[in-house]
Amino acid sequence: MNIIRKQTHQIKIGDVAVGGGAPIAVQSMTNTYTQDVAATVDQIRRLEAAGCEIIRVAVPDAEAAEAISSITSQIGIPLIADIHFDYRLAIAAAEAGADGLRINPGNIGSRRKVRAVVDCAAERGIPIRVGVNAGSLEKDILEKHGGVTAAGMVESALRNIALLHDMGFGDIKVSIKASDVGRTVEAYRLLSEKSDVPLHVGVTEAGGLYAGIVKSALGIGMLLAEGIGDTLRVSLTRDPVEEVRVAYEILRALDIRHRGPEIISCPTCGRCRIDLFSIAERIEQALLTCTTPVKIAVMGCVVNGPGEAREADIGIAGGDGRGILFRKGEVVKTFPQERLVDVLLEAVAAYEREGEKRHAKGQRHKGTK
Repeated sequence: MNIIRKQTHQIKIGDVAVGGGAPIAVQSMTNTYTQDVAATVDQIRRLEAAGCEIIRVAVPDAEAAEAISSITSQIGIPLIADIHFDYRLAIAAAEAGADGLRINPGNIGSRRKVRAVVDCAAERGIPIRVGVNAGSLEKDILEKHGGVTAAGMVESALRNIALLHDMGFGDIKVSIKASDVGRTVEAYRLLSEKSDVPLHVGVTEAGGLYAGIVKSALGIGMLLAEGIGDTLRVSLTRDPVEEVRVAYEILRALDIRHRGPEIISCPTCGRCRIDLFSIAERIEQALLTCTTPVKIAVMGCVVNGPGEAREADIGIAGGDGRGILFRKGEVVKTFPQERLVDVLLEAVAAYEREGEKRHAKGQRHKGTK
């Protein structure tokens, strides 16, 4: 797929470049109490291991803002403080070491309060994300457009961008989300035509696992396919690690970024004689932090599996007490069926070691030129 990215103004969140052709960054948000530093750090570290590149935390009170200092000292990715209503919390979070702020200027209050936040961010060299949500539009915009519309969301975003620009602040990223796919996509398309600010894309309040994945894959996927989007978050009512997992699958499906294994598995049929559902899930969980780009097949039929997945680098299939390991459609060995998962994971580890050796050999070869 030939995707032409919209060229946007580049900003930096910590050491992560956003916009201006930089790789699309995967973001998530913690669901711990931010003031519980140990729990928050533990969750962020799990997210880091899964590939999260920017993390956002809620800052509902002064204790949460103060905790940011301890949290940032123990993690390796930039942290954005999410603020609503109280401008003093934005300033406290910035002073505590946040790498960025997420605010909705419309609910921060007077121009004086917004100016105080902007001045603090400018002094510390951190960007601000203007977060426009369908559920929190300004009253005059709602009245003008007769309710929540994509055009009204864009008007709110442009108003807030102009407000920050008028204050001499340009390190801005914008999100403009609704809980339905159509309105979200329309709003991002309109905003992308009218501004070159980097865009954080997602579908807000997308729902549980199935609804959230479908809405996010459609909404985010359509935008990315059109070249719109510089960072993304998949919103799920689940462990946020699942959000990161889905985000990379969306990027992989569009051939934008590839991280870790691509796991293909058959949908099963009457020929299947193993519990393929649980086997595939165990493998996915075990390889969640694996970064090696390897294509893995998990098949339910010893006879047809290798042929159906002949493009896979490594694959397993089982049935009637017997398991097989195959590469590129050719059977490598057979073994007892109960060892299917173990054998596959051992094969992936061996594949990783082979890749490391190939890389080291290539580096030595470059050094002799």
